[in-house]
Amino acid sequence: MISIIIDFSNNVEDFIEEDVTVFQIIFEYYLNWMLWINGLLVPLYALIAVIFFTSRMAYNSEIISILNAGVSFRRLMVPYLMAGGFIMILHLLGNHYFIPKGNKVHYDFQHEYIWKHNDKGKTSDVHLFIGPGTTAYIKHYRKQDSTARDIKIERYEDNQLVYLLKAKVAEWQGPPNKWKLKDYQIRTFDGLKETLELGVRQEIDTTINITPDDFVEYVNQQEMMTTVRLMDYIGTQERRGINNTKRYRVELHRRTAEPFTVLILTIIGMTIAARKVRGGIGFHLAIGVGLGATYIFLSKFSATFATNESLPPIIGVWFPNIVFGFVALWLISKAQK
Repeated sequence: MISIIIDFSNNVEDFIEEDVTVFQIIFEYYLNWMLWINGLLVPLYALIAVIFFTSRMAYNSEIISILNAGVSFRRLMVPYLMAGGFIMILHLLGNHYFIPKGNKVHYDFQHEYIWKHNDKGKTSDVHLFIGPGTTAYIKHYRKQDSTARDIKIERYEDNQLVYLLKAKVAEWQGPPNKWKLKDYQIRTFDGLKETLELGVRQEIDTTINITPDDFVEYVNQQEMMTTVRLMDYIGTQERRGINNTKRYRVELHRRTAEPFTVLILTIIGMTIAARKVRGGIGFHLAIGVGLGATYIFLSKFSATFATNESLPPIIGVWFPNIVFGFVALWLISKAQK
């Protein structure tokens, strides 16, 4: 609620000035944003819930009674692991599918009504691999009407140029990959034999493996794609020789690593709160919140390093889980038996 109030106070002028309804603000913008921010904090929620519950049991000497009855500490952990595993599975489903779906609606709203100039896609001197041995060069692309100017397509076989297409203008006609070329020329090469087709002041319809989406790139674009779409996008960009997939790979690994944090923090919270101490629930809660804040800081820190080429994505994303995994094992070894 606090986050919504702060965000609303920042954007209320845009909401008033733009042609947007109350229904859109609530159900397209804030409802999907709540889904994202709650997904971000699920590990912390799990940690606090475990500490509240277990600390109360320890304060009432129930943990000691259970251990004295002959129940091992590992057996005591079983229901915690089952509940944590269930939440982890829900979080996995949310991270890989439901939250990206909500982010798509949320960010589309932002890009249309709030962040209108947030598109950072390249539009000048664009080089692409659009197929095996086929390259494309576009001098300038205009997003307003999906028009490319001074386009050149080259196809190579056995390191020899066999096809060259040039056009002054290329207009997007719609899927699948339909373009209209104006003022074009097509050259084909067969050894020393060359064929030339000139289309001066003429038009021709053709298909080119390029779409207007290839020229759109938002700051948080990776968060708007489901995992299947994200993997396809990474593969397409790498085949085209575009070296901007690092943050997309970080996002891909984060979606799996983050839910496992729920299980790790569940174990940490249980081992800390199971020991009866003089400070009671307040002391346990302070330790738990401190650990949760440390984890969030460490995860953002390592993700930034991974995005900025300092660490491989998989190491940067999983590093906090590795560290806290060892902390969890150490706490289990030191737990009251």
